[in-house]
Amino acid sequence: MATAKRDFYEVLGVARTATVEEIKKAYRKLALQFHPDRNPGNIQAEEQFKEATEAYEILSEPEKRQLFDQYGMAAFAPGGGMGRGGGAGFGGMGIDLEEALRTFMGTMGGGGGGSIFDNFFGGGQEEGGAARGTDLRFDLEIEFEEAVFGSQREIELNIHDQCGTCKGTGAEPGSGTEKCRRCGGRGFSAINTILGQMRQTCPACGGAGEVIAKPCRACRGEGRVRGRRKIQLNIPAGVETGSRLRLVGQGEGGLRGGPNGDLFTVLHVKPHALFQRRDEDILIEWPVPLHIAALGGEMEVPTIHGWRTLKIPAGTASGTVLRMRNEGLNGIRGLHDGDQHVRVTLEVPVKLDGKQRDALRDFGAACVEGNHPLLRQQRERFAEFLEHKQAMKK
Repeated sequence: MATAKRDFYEVLGVARTATVEEIKKAYRKLALQFHPDRNPGNIQAEEQFKEATEAYEILSEPEKRQLFDQYGMAAFAPGGGMGRGGGAGFGGMGIDLEEALRTFMGTMGGGGGGSIFDNFFGGGQEEGGAARGTDLRFDLEIEFEEAVFGSQREIELNIHDQCGTCKGTGAEPGSGTEKCRRCGGRGFSAINTILGQMRQTCPACGGAGEVIAKPCRACRGEGRVRGRRKIQLNIPAGVETGSRLRLVGQGEGGLRGGPNGDLFTVLHVKPHALFQRRDEDILIEWPVPLHIAALGGEMEVPTIHGWRTLKIPAGTASGTVLRMRNEGLNGIRGLHDGDQHVRVTLEVPVKLDGKQRDALRDFGAACVEGNHPLLRQQRERFAEFLEHKQAMKK
């Protein structure tokens, strides 16, 4: 007795009001999970894959979906008379699953005899079972000076590289390939389903039709071995935390002669004790003696380019920010030179001798209220507070 089919919406796990995009997303998830290439020999997974594909085929097309919503499974039963093609029903449409899925994944015309899921799964399998190596990420911490001026670094990675014994072929030197016994050299196997004939890439040869007769003993037929690789890294001037440097072909070695992946180096700049950076500008806090801040004058201030003279206006308060033009980063990304911004912090003198103390007392005695406007302002605010407080008691 045939098992009753489940509702197509239930199969995909979507609501009856689901959009086409929601249906597509749900099918993509199930197709990846149950595709035969990922579950070789698993009959249950294969059946679930077929069931999900049938559900998607119906619900992704407005005309078929409308028929299903109106008549249910009867609309597509053999002989039901409601399917496209004058009663042939869904099962008689002669659907090539591989072609339908190729259209779904947007890889029509991609060529090659392998399964369309090879690239979708990230395998990138090529002729002869070769596959592109995986892209890698490497996080590198660099000094502030390296980020500003650029540098050269050598990094060392534990990574798969081409096997020196077989030169990446995966075959023992002197041996070759032979016809794949599993698929008879066709590169795929055919499965007859209610949806028509489905082609499945041969998992033994990866669609090449041939397999290595005698795998290389050094790499066990992979064409690559794990080892240490030294890589020269050029860090350009002006990079920031989060900057990515792409090194083409420096990623994981390819499988059986396939091309290497790429290496993406993500940079992290160490904080500096003196300088901070904001785009092309540099920020720095610098202590200014009390007498220079009061009287004005000039001071030598550090920049990323060396010592430079900064003019301090008379009466400069602590926290004032003074700009030094064109003392930031030089023309990064084709922009104009950045500036340096100096935040003034007043430094109170310490370890005074008797003469200095007397002079400071005389200075203080000579000052009047007008010499300290901020102090006067705060006193006025407190007097206002006391006045309001007293008024509340009446």
